[in-house]
Amino acid sequence: MNFYIMTLFPEMIMGSLSSSITGRAQDKGYISFDAVNIRDYSTDKHHKVDDYTYGGGAGMLMQAQPIYDCYLSIEKKVLERSGKKPRVIYVTPQGETFNQNKASELAKEENLVFLCGHYEGVDERVLEEIVTDYISIGDYVLTGGELPAMVMIDAISRLVPGVLNNDESAMTESFNNNLLEYPQYSRPEEWMGKKVPPILLSGDHKKVDEWRLEKSIERTKERRPDLYEKWLIENPPKPEKKKRRRKKASAIGDSIDIEAKTDLANDIDN
Repeated sequence: MNFYIMTLFPEMIMGSLSSSITGRAQDKGYISFDAVNIRDYSTDKHHKVDDYTYGGGAGMLMQAQPIYDCYLSIEKKVLERSGKKPRVIYVTPQGETFNQNKASELAKEENLVFLCGHYEGVDERVLEEIVTDYISIGDYVLTGGELPAMVMIDAISRLVPGVLNNDESAMTESFNNNLLEYPQYSRPEEWMGKKVPPILLSGDHKKVDEWRLEKSIERTKERRPDLYEKWLIENPPKPEKKKRRRKKASAIGDSIDIEAKTDLANDIDN
C-alpha cells in the first residue's frame, strides 16, 4: 500500500513514519510513504503558499494552485502504477470522525493521498477539485494536518497484511466487533500483591477465550456504553439464553432488586 502526504513539513512526516512498526513495514515493502512538499510547487520566488482571505478575517489561507500542482504530480505516478485515481483525504475537523471501521475500509485501497492543511485552512476550490474524503480524528483543532494524518496512517497500516508480525493482533485489539480489548498479563505471576487470573494459567484455550470475551464485554459496558449498545444490537441474545438469564437472575438473591438481577444475569451470560 502506498501513502502520499501533501505537506509543508515532509521531515515531520518521514521522521515519524520511518520508525517502529511502520518503518519496518516500509523496509520490507508492505507499505510505502512519500511526503511531498507543497512548497516545491509554488510559483512564488520565495515558495510562498498562503495569502489573505477574501472577505477579510484573521489569518492566512493556503492557496489552491500549489496544492493542485502537487496533487497532479502524485496523481500521475499513481495512474502510471495502477491506472486508477487515488482517494484523497483532507484532514479537517469538519470531516466524518475516523474510527476502526474507516481504517479497515481505507486499508483496502492501493493508494491513499493525505492533504495536510495549515493556517486558517485551504482554498475551497481546490478541495472541491481533488478531495474525495473529509476526515477528522476528533472534535478539536490542531495547528496542522500532519499529526492527524500520521495517526490515520498508523491505524490503517496495521491492517495491511504483513505489517504486523502476528496478523491476529489486528483482529483481537480494541474496537474489533465493537468491543474493547480484554485485560492482558505477563510475567511475573504476582506483582505488588496482584495475581494473574488463574484461568490464564490453566492451559485450557477454550476457557481462556470465553474469559477474554466476557472481560471484553464487561470492559466495554463499563467504559464505552455507546459501543456496548452497538455490540448488543449486532449480537442479540438467543431465546434459550434469555431463559437462562431469567433463571440466573432469580438465583442471585432477594436482597438485589429485579433490575440489578437482570443486569447481573446479562453480564454473567455474556
